[in-house]
Amino acid sequence: TASLITQLITKEPIFRNLGISIRINSWWFAGWLLIPVISIAVMGMSILMPGAVWSPENETVTAALKQLPGNIGVWGFIGFTMISGLIAGVSINAVFAFGEEIGWRGYLVELFKGQGFIRTSVVTGAIWGLWHAPLILNGHNYPQHPVAGVFMMVLMCILFTPILLYFRQKSGSVIVAAIMHGTFNGVVGLSNIFVLPFNDLLVGAPGLAGMLVLLGSDAAIFLYDRYVTKERIFTSPI
Repeated sequence: TASLITQLITKEPIFRNLGISIRINSWWFAGWLLIPVISIAVMGMSILMPGAVWSPENETVTAALKQLPGNIGVWGFIGFTMISGLIAGVSINAVFAFGEEIGWRGYLVELFKGQGFIRTSVVTGAIWGLWHAPLILNGHNYPQHPVAGVFMMVLMCILFTPILLYFRQKSGSVIVAAIMHGTFNGVVGLSNIFVLPFNDLLVGAPGLAGMLVLLGSDAAIFLYDRYVTKERIFTSPI
């Protein structure tokens, strides 16, 4: 909404130059399916955090299993959550995420057109993170450390942005970023359920565990861009 209002104020054509395309290609599926892999990696990294343990029989998990039909067990619950998150990621979650992505990976990318990929990622990621500040200060994502959480959220958004922006550029559509963002919101909460004790600065996607996984994902995409694909995005202007 803010992007569209800005376009109206600046007398730009509405919905133009925002990267909106419905031309589906393989990058749509690659981005969508990458997110559950990141989620599993975050859960594994969370277990390695100081004092954290894998706790598949805690009260939260037990209560959740009772709400599901049949005796699907812990791994069935994880699979069910992943499938549910993937479905939500291309439907309701994507719709809500699109409201953000049209700004972060749509309008702002156009605003930074001609700038380098890394600089664009850092600046737009920082803006995205700071946008969450009021929510974070009210306990969202970091209920134990709301003030420190603002800085953690900014860092997480900076690290997540190269992934979303890379797939946005490769696919040619900001919709892919919305699907990835929506799927991320749907599947990354597993660490908070299975890894105890919960420490919002260490465990889960917004914690140190998530930062390390996102940093590793950025590195993997950079290596792919550098040594595999012919279309260099990391080292080219947006």
